[in-house]
Amino acid sequence: MRGEVRVELEPIPFFEIYVEDGFPIDTETAYRRALQKAAMFFAAQIYGWSFHYDIGERARGIAEEFELSPLGEIHWGDPRLFVTHAHFENFTLSAWMDYRPSESQRSRLRMWRMGTIRTVQALGYGPLGGPADASGWLDIKMSALEDAARAAVRSILRGSERNRPRQATGYISLQNFPFFYMDSGRMAARARFRVEITEIIPFAVH
Repeated sequence: MRGEVRVELEPIPFFEIYVEDGFPIDTETAYRRALQKAAMFFAAQIYGWSFHYDIGERARGIAEEFELSPLGEIHWGDPRLFVTHAHFENFTLSAWMDYRPSESQRSRLRMWRMGTIRTVQALGYGPLGGPADASGWLDIKMSALEDAARAAVRSILRGSERNRPRQATGYISLQNFPFFYMDSGRMAARARFRVEITEIIPFAVH
């Protein structure tokens, strides 16, 4: 498995995000964050998340809510995760990462290619804000990625359901590493997902 991650060494100009002590971050911190991001994205490919989606409807006063729960993780220091190439440019670390999954992890990857699982690309957005403490340096990008996952599930439901359902549950994983960029003052995430919807509850049930 292979993917590229990027880590900003300085705050993004014109926006007060990632504002924390110690900027610009040093090389060691940049590599540690790159490894953390890669571990999270590889885990999202192998294990994925379960999701619960309250689709919501403004006319009925029902709020839209989307929740993800990770189904597994790659722990810090896993020897199967390593950097294959990295370079610094424009105050950004770009690093290519490889991960060698175990046999049990390969089995999980094969499961994501079976049955009723569908692939879909989606775009999501996260609000920019700050300051953020050091433990929350990834929160803005994760907010955008979660919104992209919500958009992916919503896209499938629109294509398969004649009437808007009230709720949907299932499983979702990354097919590859997401791409993040700035768009009109927001953090954007573009990603391709694998989605399995296990239950759809129509409004008529309530």
